[in-house]
Amino acid sequence: MRVDVRHNPSFAAARVTLEPNEELRGESGAMMAMSAGVAVEASTQGGLMKGLKRSFLGGESLFVTTFTAPASGGWVDLAHFLAGDIVTVTASSEEPVSITKGCWLASAAGVELDTKWGGFKNLFGGEGGFLVRATGQGTVLLACYGALDTLSLAAGESVTVDTGHVVAFGSTVTSQIRKVAGGMVQTLKSGEGFVFDFTGPGWVMTQTRNPSALAAWIRQVMPGETGGASGGVLGGLLRN
Repeated sequence: MRVDVRHNPSFAAARVTLEPNEELRGESGAMMAMSAGVAVEASTQGGLMKGLKRSFLGGESLFVTTFTAPASGGWVDLAHFLAGDIVTVTASSEEPVSITKGCWLASAAGVELDTKWGGFKNLFGGEGGFLVRATGQGTVLLACYGALDTLSLAAGESVTVDTGHVVAFGSTVTSQIRKVAGGMVQTLKSGEGFVFDFTGPGWVMTQTRNPSALAAWIRQVMPGETGGASGGVLGGLLRN
């Protein structure tokens, strides 16, 4: 499997070139185009209960789309639902990758997706209490809102990141979620909610825009829009 990203960093699209009969698993609705002969199948990937767990707890779609190349090989073009960048990482059983809500785009057939508890306080931070955990072996495509930054932390080095700006982090990084300001009044004054404290060694990927902040802004400027075309756009953003 080869991944070529174009139009980055603002409106990235990824072309995944597949070997003969190779499979790619992607987020529902992420496919832009594909070469002739590529077979498409949607399933809950691991059974209904695992699909429900990934959907309701991890924030991803209930169904995962599997693309299978024909005997001659093929390609699939993928894009995220928000304007931003796409990057690849490698997941393995020894070095799993933790992915935040809505940032998983696709992965090789050898990668397994499950949900991991991300901290009780995170439920109140608006980013969901669970993370998607990628294990197994293979390439994972991550997508974000805005541009991607990768922070490389030395052993013992720490950094604090707003929960809405975290995309993914490696298995060697330790993390803790806390309220950024003491008390509700301080939280309202600062405009910040909950943050991740990460400690190295390892890497942390961040996005320059916050999808939850976008959804909150749309609710503010369109308070009465619940139907029609505008309501459809708003509903789609809020569901994601």
